[in-house]
Amino acid sequence: MVQKKITRQELESNDGKNGKPAWFAFQGKVYDVTESSFWMEGEHMGMHNAGKDLTDELDMAPHREENFDRIKYVGDLE
Repeated sequence: MVQKKITRQELESNDGKNGKPAWFAFQGKVYDVTESSFWMEGEHMGMHNAGKDLTDELDMAPHREENFDRIKYVGDLE
């Protein structure tokens, strides 16, 4: 299976604002949280914003990487 490569510009443009999809990157992988009620308008818990690489921010969060198995994977960040 060929993995889709997501550019940083493409990631940034999918910030969940104005009807756009809400994507974020974590450890080189890009995820789509558009349908998640935890990511309304591209914002999670008032602390994290879609359209960004959240690796450093989420390393300190109470989440575990296995939670990402339930989130739609989009591709790998270039």
